[in-house]
Order: sequence, then structure tokens, then C-alpha cells
Amino acid sequence: MAWVWRFEKSDGTEVQPAVQPEEFTTQGDAESWIGEYWKDLLEGGADQAILSEDATKIYGPMSLHANEA
Repeated sequence: MAWVWRFEKSDGTEVQPAVQPEEFTTQGDAESWIGEYWKDLLEGGADQAILSEDATKIYGPMSLHANEA
């Protein structure tokens, strides 16, 4: 199983992240990673993120804007 992030603009358009994530083996690893890099992702043009396990959406879109979190 692989946990992956998708990054989008606020209108749902997919964007390439400023920091390229790996495929994570656990949800906790994926969440720790975004906790470390969310500011870089936001500055790079992403507004929100979606976490999926393989092809199943787990949650999101989750805003990367601190005032909306």
C-alpha cells in the first residue's frame, strides 16, 4: 500500500508541488511529511492537499493556509 499526496489550487486544479513527496508506507509518515513541508508547498503555489491510499481518497481537500486550518 502506498500513501500519496495530490496538490491543488483552490479551484481543484492539480499543481506540481514545490517539494516532491515520496510514496509513503504509512499514513503517519505521510502526515508527518506534510506537517514539515506545508509552508514550502503553499509558497510554491499549492493551496490544498488530498491524501490517498493507493486509489482510495482518505481525506481532503485540506487547506494549506494556516488561517483556514
